[in-house]
Amino acid sequence: MNTDSRRNILLIGLILGMFFSALDQTIVGTAMPRIIGELGGLEILTWVTTAYMLSSTTIVPIAGKLADLFGRRILYVTGIFIFMLGSALCGTSQNMTELIIFRGLQGLGGGIMMPMAMTIVGDIFPPEKRGKWQGLMGALFGFSSIIGPTIGGWFVDYASWRWVFYVNLPVGILAAVTIYIGLQGEKRLKDKVVIDYWGVATLVIGIVSLLLGLSLGGKDYPWSSWQIIGLLSTAFVFLFTFIFIEKRAVEPILSLDLFSNKVFLVTNIIGFLMGLGMFGTMMFLPLFLQGVVGVSATSSGNTMIPMMLAMMITSMLAGQLISRVSFRTLFATGMAIMTVGFYLLSTMTVHTTQWEAIANIIVLGIGMGLVMPILTIAVQQAFPAEQRGVATSATTFFRSIGGTLGMTVLGLVMNHQSVELLKKDFFPVVQKIPGLQSGPFSGMLTKAESDPQGLFNALLSPETLSKIPVQLQEIILPPLKIALSDSLHLVFLVAMGITMLGIIVSLFMGNERVVGTKEKVLDITGGLKNASESALHET
Repeated sequence: MNTDSRRNILLIGLILGMFFSALDQTIVGTAMPRIIGELGGLEILTWVTTAYMLSSTTIVPIAGKLADLFGRRILYVTGIFIFMLGSALCGTSQNMTELIIFRGLQGLGGGIMMPMAMTIVGDIFPPEKRGKWQGLMGALFGFSSIIGPTIGGWFVDYASWRWVFYVNLPVGILAAVTIYIGLQGEKRLKDKVVIDYWGVATLVIGIVSLLLGLSLGGKDYPWSSWQIIGLLSTAFVFLFTFIFIEKRAVEPILSLDLFSNKVFLVTNIIGFLMGLGMFGTMMFLPLFLQGVVGVSATSSGNTMIPMMLAMMITSMLAGQLISRVSFRTLFATGMAIMTVGFYLLSTMTVHTTQWEAIANIIVLGIGMGLVMPILTIAVQQAFPAEQRGVATSATTFFRSIGGTLGMTVLGLVMNHQSVELLKKDFFPVVQKIPGLQSGPFSGMLTKAESDPQGLFNALLSPETLSKIPVQLQEIILPPLKIALSDSLHLVFLVAMGITMLGIIVSLFMGNERVVGTKEKVLDITGGLKNASESALHET
């Protein structure tokens, strides 16, 4: 089999692997109501997502380093196998605890697979051709986000929720076979393998403690509780120890020398800030659409589709532009457009229509698409093949950490602002309604004194609203919607400030850009060769 044929088989495998691992992040959400109905465990529902996030985020930098040591093929195929095993076990779950454990296993596979596809694209294509393919990978991620809920709903309605997980098996087998064939003959980039076991241990404990503390703080436990203080203290101690170990390790998991590279440092700060603003805000957009605009959950999900389409289009556009303009230009432009998008979101009120919200969300998607694929391309440009795995994984890692921290920070903003507004604008209104304090809704209002945000559940639950008389709805719902809208107004403004900081950071990139074709690329028949002489030319 010639090199071009093997390269094409490899690309098919990468596309399949990227597609079904990205699809899993959106397809499961649609099936959760049916899963809860069968397995129970509503009180631990959030751990289905949290377990996946913890394991996938933690494994990313470790997988990147192991790929540099042992080669891409063995790591990617191992990741697919772990993901398929986790998927199969998820489908056989008999209770929610089992599902959570198996989702954590599935996350380990997903955390290996997601950055590995970008790493291999960086290996087999010279810099000026990476943009096209990595832009395509970014667009594929957006496409999976669009169709995931639809596919999940189809399985739930016409088959079983278990097929949401089983569907990964045939696709995973095909992806594993094509990647195994495509990378057959790949040579290790390093002959001597030294594994930094202490670095792995301290990084895992530190990151898991940090993510758990950020996920549980202010929700399951107060921020001042011993549980959260203990988790965050553990994270600080072990991450500090990790830094100490990495300075002395022969083959560090995440070499601190990488941060001396300006492109690596600036790019990952931008990725962190993007995750901080983008992923945190994504959590609140459905809240505005359902709670303030008043659309259904399904319609809310459909409203997000234009944003993902815009992101897909500009991801591919960014891939084409990367050979013509500097990284700084694309980063600054993308973050500026995101800033405009967040500003537009902050202007939304109780009078905003669904179509106005869609227009604002599209602007945000345009900016996101210009930044996301360039993060990987910029970092890969800065390092040789021997460090490409860990460098590429780092971009995914820091963006994920930013997203987790963003949900926490913006959640704190939302919580504080909403409580203040409810006490200021809502309770004075309802206290003037005769008989309400002793009527059938007195219990709800009493509970709201200690948990004001619980009132927003009425806006998100058609069943609860149907129990409230129309006359009473006309009195209590307007100030409740205004409080929610004004709280989200501040959330979007904070996100806007974060992306504005991203614009400033982008300026420190300098005039770095994709250069020439002299870089070594991976010859998948074995070894490295000069890109200008490589048979891996673009089809």
